[in-house]
Amino acid sequence: MNPISPLRHALGARAVRSLTPAVLAGVVIAGTAACGGSDTHSTGTARSTRTVSPEPAMTRSASPTGRTQQEFAASVSAAAERNRQQAVKQLAGVQGRGNAVKDVSVTGQPVAKSEQFRSALVRVTNRTDKAAFYAVKVEFVDASGKVLDSVVLGFPDVPPGRTVNQLANSRKAAGVKTFPRIAQAERS
Repeated sequence: MNPISPLRHALGARAVRSLTPAVLAGVVIAGTAACGGSDTHSTGTARSTRTVSPEPAMTRSASPTGRTQQEFAASVSAAAERNRQQAVKQLAGVQGRGNAVKDVSVTGQPVAKSEQFRSALVRVTNRTDKAAFYAVKVEFVDASGKVLDSVVLGFPDVPPGRTVNQLANSRKAAGVKTFPRIAQAERS
């Protein structure tokens, strides 16, 4: 017999569905324990009871590398800055818009006047057969076409046939209605 059937009969199907899994498990376990240890109606199969407890509270534990969250964030920021600097150097020698403009797209993110920066989602698709580094320059322009800010991003080791994303963030374009556009994109 299904241990939930008597509960469903007593409380109603809607009440049983509204119970959380942990509460439902506790009720089923309590009901099973209340029935006693002898199983005179059983045909001889083994029974096991599984208890379900809520997730333990988040505890601070040492990371496998022994680094703190701040150290990890700093290393990620440092890597992003190295990629940006490499992209700036790569774009410095590019004439025109670059060889990868067709591999890159940009979409402005919704903006609120209270936000401290303007964001645009930049997507790079590597259409080659080997991993490549992409340097991308995004411009934030106003309705008149005036460039308010430009942001350079580096996309390291983009796998062949894959698309990767990054946000371009501008503090200078914060709170202003701007449109992001790809100014340059170079693959190496």
